[in-house]
Amino acid sequence: MFALKMYSMILRSYIELLKMRLSSSVVFSAIAGYLLAISEKNPHDPIVLFKLIIGGFFIVGASNGLNQVFEIDVDSLMERTKNRPLPKKKITLTSAILFSFLLAALGLICLFSINLYSGFFSLISLLIYVLGYTPMKTNSPLAGFIGAIPGAMPFMLGWVALQGSFGLEPGVFFAIQFVWQFPHFWSIAWIRFEDYKKANINLLPSKNKDNKSAFQIVFYTFCLIPLSLSPLILPYIYPETLLRLSYIGGSVVFLMSGWYFLKTLKFLKTQTESEAKKIMIFSVIYLPTIQAIYIIDKYYYTFIN
Repeated sequence: MFALKMYSMILRSYIELLKMRLSSSVVFSAIAGYLLAISEKNPHDPIVLFKLIIGGFFIVGASNGLNQVFEIDVDSLMERTKNRPLPKKKITLTSAILFSFLLAALGLICLFSINLYSGFFSLISLLIYVLGYTPMKTNSPLAGFIGAIPGAMPFMLGWVALQGSFGLEPGVFFAIQFVWQFPHFWSIAWIRFEDYKKANINLLPSKNKDNKSAFQIVFYTFCLIPLSLSPLILPYIYPETLLRLSYIGGSVVFLMSGWYFLKTLKFLKTQTESEAKKIMIFSVIYLPTIQAIYIIDKYYYTFIN
């Protein structure tokens, strides 16, 4: 009984190392990109989808694991992270490294077996996150921009996994998820400002909770409006595109994006932690909702036509 309990605790620690909620949201973005890529020329392929889900999950898990390996001392200083498996010594550092490398190897095998683009972008994402973003967090607010690159890959990755090529559409997916990350992570940095300060981490663009940082949150949220509506305009520029959005779908996207923007304007006026928290929560809802609207719009109009 005692041994079973110990194994259960160890298993939970490894699962915690993966950051399941983050990993699941990343995989959802990849699936969204995949579903939007389905066409007569490139029909649904369950093997590709399975490899994308498993490979994507493993790569994100490996990135999260190695991030915690490098930040074990930093994590022990902050309230938000001091109870993670490594600071609490629930698993050894060597075990975490081996586990993360195993996940990375299995993930890359899965994704390279789909096509070269899928494997290449996943490898780049892993390297930038672990070797770029992670060590840069304690040195410069530019870490947010570096970290946004691998963070923007999943939506795009789903498309290239099925299409086997890079083009305008995955570029749009990348841009949407890239810009979305700034108000999301800066709102977290605003809320956790004092906690981050304990570990010498400052991700706010001006390094302070001030008008400059608040305005940047507003600016990037505003940029999401034209970016999220780009599938509505894209067919007029590129008639062969598979990425389309109806006027009804576009109206819903506009309302979501406009509502998000208004929330950030209120935050700019008040600059309170409660308003920053509202932005953070809405940002978590916003991205999968926009992706879901694209998917529903695509398949509804495909069905009725």
